Amino acid sequence: MKGNHRTEQAMEHENTYMLMMEVLDGEISNDNRQTLDLHLQACPTCHREWQALQAIDTLFRQAPTLSPATDFAQRTIARLPNRRYRIGILLAIYVVVLIGGLLPILVGAWAATRIAPIFNEPTILNSIWQSVTAVGQIIVTVIGALFTGLGQFVLEQPAVLGWFLVLIGFIALWGGVMREVVWQPVRWQR
Repeated sequence: MKGNHRTEQAMEHENTYMLMMEVLDGEISNDNRQTLDLHLQACPTCHREWQALQAIDTLFRQAPTLSPATDFAQRTIARLPNRRYRIGILLAIYVVVLIGGLLPILVGAWAATRIAPIFNEPTILNSIWQSVTAVGQIIVTVIGALFTGLGQFVLEQPAVLGWFLVLIGFIALWGGVMREVVWQPVRWQR
C-alpha cells in the first residue's frame, strides 16, 4: 500500500511540475490553473519549488538580450578557409599519409633485393650465426652475473629485500587507490 501511495504522490508532483511549466510558457488552461493553485496551497514543497521557478523566470525575463555585432556573420564567413585551400591541405595530408605507408614497403623491397644475394653464401650465414651465438652467450653470462651479484647482496643485506617488498606494497596500494579514484569516478556520483 505504501509503495502505491508513494507512486501516486510522485505522479501528482510530476503533473504539478508540468503544470508549472505550462504557466511559465503561458500555455495553461483555466481548469489546469485552478488544479495547480489547489495543489500549491496543499503542498508546501511544491509551493517552494513554484516560488523558486518564478524567481528564475523573472531573472531570465529581466536579463538584457545580447545581440551579435552587425557585421558578425560577414566577418565569420570571411574567416572561414577557402574551399580550394582546404581541399589542397587535405590532399597534401592524404599524400603524406600514403607516402608514409608506402615508403617502408618500398625500402623493405629494395633492401630485400640488395641483401638477398648475401644470404645465399653459406660462409656468410655461418659467420652471422656464430656472431649471434656469441652475443647470446655474452648476454646470458652478464644476466647470470647480475643475478648472482644480486643474490649475494640480498644475502648480505636482507633489510634491502624487506624495503623492496614494502615499496612494492606501497605501489600496489596506491595503484589501487588511483584506479578507484581516477578511472572509476562514476560509481561515487550515484
